[in-house]
Amino acid sequence: MTTPHTLPAWAQLQSLAHAPQPHLRDLLSADAGRPDHMTLRAAGITLDASRQRVSPAIQQALVALAEQAGVEAQREALFRGDRINATEDRPVLHVALRGDPLHTGPWGAAVQADVQRELARIGDFAEALRAGSVKGHRGDTITDVVNIGIGGSDLGPRMAADALAHLAHPGVRVHYVSNPDAWALWSVLRGLDASRTLFIVSSKTFTTQETLTNAASAQRWLTDHGCPPDALAQHLVAITASPDTAARLGYPAERTFLFWDWVGGRYSVWSSLGLPLAIAIGKEHFRLFLAGARAMDEHFCTAPLAQNLPVQLALNGIWNRNFLNLPTHLIVPYASRLVRFTPFVQQMEMESNGKRTHSNGTPVDIDTGPIVWGGLGIDGQHAYFQLIHQGRHTVPVDFIGVQNEDTPLPMAATHHAVVNLNLRAQAEAMARGRTLADTQALLEKDGLSATDAAAMAPHRSFEGNIPSHLLWLDRLDPARLGALIALYEHKVFTQAAIWGINAYDQWGVELGKTMAKAMEKAGK
Repeated sequence: MTTPHTLPAWAQLQSLAHAPQPHLRDLLSADAGRPDHMTLRAAGITLDASRQRVSPAIQQALVALAEQAGVEAQREALFRGDRINATEDRPVLHVALRGDPLHTGPWGAAVQADVQRELARIGDFAEALRAGSVKGHRGDTITDVVNIGIGGSDLGPRMAADALAHLAHPGVRVHYVSNPDAWALWSVLRGLDASRTLFIVSSKTFTTQETLTNAASAQRWLTDHGCPPDALAQHLVAITASPDTAARLGYPAERTFLFWDWVGGRYSVWSSLGLPLAIAIGKEHFRLFLAGARAMDEHFCTAPLAQNLPVQLALNGIWNRNFLNLPTHLIVPYASRLVRFTPFVQQMEMESNGKRTHSNGTPVDIDTGPIVWGGLGIDGQHAYFQLIHQGRHTVPVDFIGVQNEDTPLPMAATHHAVVNLNLRAQAEAMARGRTLADTQALLEKDGLSATDAAAMAPHRSFEGNIPSHLLWLDRLDPARLGALIALYEHKVFTQAAIWGINAYDQWGVELGKTMAKAMEKAGK
């Protein structure tokens, strides 16, 4: 394997980074067409990268880096189903989960048949429950579904259900419990009727301590509230890659939905682990969710690197991380239904690319995945944005907005205008900043004396030059949400391909689990 810092393009990018760079305000002012030729569109998503600190020479060198790192060949290996997760000797085929049911795909007929079978099963079960055909032990219809899982078994479906809450079934509520802290489960259960509650227990191995603790407690709650032990199965569903283990714990085969070891937890919302989402929004909307991701897959596989949304997102991130030496990355959605999108991407990126070993086992001596953080943009403006504007850190930002509003509120258009005005204003303010001279002149114009303006100006000046992406969804619907998630998945893949690391194992997570089990066994 060729390490990235030995590639010619890497050396060229280092040279470009060490040369004097124009401020973003100068780049934007000098080229009125910059937003037009740095904007890309695909699958209902628009990426405006004009506020990244890149020149045409830097852009060309970044594309050359992707070419020299073999991104295209590694992309083909991913979609073929090669065993690119070398440390676990597994393929990485979450892309097959949203494959076109009318075509086999490069992963083959056997994988496609398995995927379509389970997709049909979860779709049928979701529709039956939504129609009132799934009953509890007393014959009552199910009104509440509680998903018990952690990590990818929780973050994906929970995030997507929030984002698509406007499509939720009015008669079925879906709840999520991940933390084994007793209050997390109790705060959900205390308002439910046990005879009308169904539990979905989601675990790849069905050995996850946190999940099994909550599942055992849920079963005890059911029996304490009148469910006979031999009728528990009517209130239980399993989602797992280990059906035999689930069966030994009492989960019925007809309510055990499968996925496979080639599905990583943080990439699993497309699989049977999306059942709670399918229950919330319905089978047809769930299929549109998959179709949106598939549209982004097709773009990723066919668009030239220089016009490829995931690749450009990844390359700008590498420029910021490895050449501008910016260690964190802020993600700020401005649509409140995307409230959980940042934690979802945080897991995806930091669990995937938080690595210090190359895929061939040699130590990494370059920076890899950044620290990902953030939350809703409007809330952030009144909290940590102060540090972004005037602190000592430079923090690259992804702003995520929605162009159309569908909330059934009389003044929804007014709300929407305020939100998106703030998004655009923050991106401009971060990019351009405000010089000391401009600030002093503005203060004098507002009536301050020259002396007072000079004293106040340093406090009210802004360095700017903060790089950002503007990502716009045409609307927040299942297809665009699917495309947005796939966009970030392929960004993570592209960066890992360039850094030469395995994005699909997570031995740091496994270490903590192993130590907890050892301590439990030792009685500590």
